[in-house]
Amino acid sequence: MGSPAPAEDQPATKLTVEAARAADEARELQESAAAMISRAWNDEQSLRQRVSVLESTIKKIESSVRCNPNIESRDAEKLEEELCRARCIIRDGDVGSLLPSKSQGLFLKMFLGAINVRAVRKDVQLKVKEEYNNYRDRTTFLFLLFPSILLCLRSLVWDGCFPALAVQLYQAWLLFLYTGLALRENILRVNGSDIRPWWIFHHYCAMLMALISLTWEIKGQPNCVRKQEGVKLFLIWAICQGFAMILQNIYQRQRLYTRIALGKAKRMDVVWGETAGVEGQLWFLCPILFILQAFEAYVGLLLLKTAVVGMVSEWQVVVCGILLVLMAVGNFANTVQTLLVKSKFKQRMKSRNRIDVDRSSSPNSARN
Repeated sequence: MGSPAPAEDQPATKLTVEAARAADEARELQESAAAMISRAWNDEQSLRQRVSVLESTIKKIESSVRCNPNIESRDAEKLEEELCRARCIIRDGDVGSLLPSKSQGLFLKMFLGAINVRAVRKDVQLKVKEEYNNYRDRTTFLFLLFPSILLCLRSLVWDGCFPALAVQLYQAWLLFLYTGLALRENILRVNGSDIRPWWIFHHYCAMLMALISLTWEIKGQPNCVRKQEGVKLFLIWAICQGFAMILQNIYQRQRLYTRIALGKAKRMDVVWGETAGVEGQLWFLCPILFILQAFEAYVGLLLLKTAVVGMVSEWQVVVCGILLVLMAVGNFANTVQTLLVKSKFKQRMKSRNRIDVDRSSSPNSARN
């Protein structure tokens, strides 16, 4: 018979057995997890296919309702309500994670890399929206406060001339503001929000303008009041824009909550950019928006004029003027588009009501 193992080798042997058992258990867990993930992936693909079929079915029904004038307005409204309810269930529920995601775009890839920013859980998506709204609320008051302080200091302390550092610090803050908005809006769009591409592009233009303004030499004495007229008008426009943003955050968001409660909007929808209009407050906000857009275009044309006359001939003035005019025209076009959509909807409802009246007054209906 062999001699027994030394006492000091027995703990090592026991640990070796336990380590081998742990390795076997780890392999079993890995195989179980892989099998579970495979089953979940197959189930997910099946659900994705069903969601895609249902989406196409809803679109077909919607097009049939819109193109068929023989459907009475009451029936059409009921059908649209049912379809809106079905679409909201799909997009606002857990099914929404199975819908095809929108492309993240070059902007997100440039700042964040090849990272998937789409949240699977709905509560995480709503948290992203809540953070976006909080960011807008915080920065809106600063958007109004900073130019007001600069204009007050210009009159009370700086003898009518802006120091270059103060203006450049303000432009640096604008660059931070619009970059943050663009990042958040791109992430919201990937997660199913309805933000129009123009509002994101608008913030790209604003980012570019703020970046260029940082390299713009602010002219001082002599005759600084005339040289800095464009800066002063831009700050005045920013103050007016800040008031408009506050009104939008209050009125439009309340309207959006109502539309979400009625099933006419998704929970991931947000109030469109600073110069958009939402149904319900259009006639209240549109005059303000049109005035601001005209003022923005005027400031841009004034900058271009100063460059043409030769008063301030830097290339930054020309580019900033072009960007301001471009943003004003784009904002005006999108506001008009919103009005046209609302007008077409009203005309469609009036035509359906007219058809119902004609049917009710027809001889057949009278006999019945």
